[in-house]
Amino acid sequence: MKELLLTIYRYRSFIIGSVKREFQIRYKMSMLGATWLILQPLSMILVYTLIFSQVMKTRLPGTGGTYSYSVYLCVGIITWGLFSEILSRSQNIFIESAGLLKKLNFPRICLPIIVALSAIINFAIIFSLFLIFLIITGNFYFISVVEMIPLLIIEVMFALGLGVALGVINVFFRDVGQFVAVLLQFWFWFTPIVYVLSTLPVWAQDILKYNPMTVLVDNYQRVVIHQQSIEWGSVWPVMVAAVLLCILGMHLFRKHAADMVDEL
Repeated sequence: MKELLLTIYRYRSFIIGSVKREFQIRYKMSMLGATWLILQPLSMILVYTLIFSQVMKTRLPGTGGTYSYSVYLCVGIITWGLFSEILSRSQNIFIESAGLLKKLNFPRICLPIIVALSAIINFAIIFSLFLIFLIITGNFYFISVVEMIPLLIIEVMFALGLGVALGVINVFFRDVGQFVAVLLQFWFWFTPIVYVLSTLPVWAQDILKYNPMTVLVDNYQRVVIHQQSIEWGSVWPVMVAAVLLCILGMHLFRKHAADMVDEL
């Protein structure tokens, strides 16, 4: 871990420069620029709010405000967006950067770090707008934002560890990329983002509680909507899984780093 942190620090200029360049390339030829970053989650929130708000607002336990379901939906979609972006991009990052890997000599582990930083910046922009919405609607609580930090760290670790592991495998078995795209679609609907977990049958609730993102999203909702503390009894298994996935990802990466360049 110390060696990894030192490597990231030594190549911090390369990492920061790559993140800046990525944003420039992504929005250079776009008239609306970074506005597209906001429009996609905003459109999802508007569609789901219009369709489900009347159905779900009465089923949110302990809330009855006009914007309660909108807040509930925003919490889930914004945090899910961070997870899905890190996972989907990490599992494809080595293939996307094949030319860079062959031409330049740099620590390959910088690539997933660049992906994670880009996703975190995207999340920070969208979340800042969400905070403004919370302030306007009278739902902002500073302590809730602070309590979200450990959940975000666990989520980033979980997504990055899984993404790197799948990214290494994807270099040798390209079906992995297609599988992840399908998996994320199912995973989204198996996470209580649009619907409320308590509205499901007990047997379905018990099954979904094995979904790590169900645990994290549920705790985000507890913290932001109900101003309750994190339920660490449910979170710690996800935290352990996140650490183990990071270890697995690093192991696969170090073992196959040279082979990946040849395969690409």
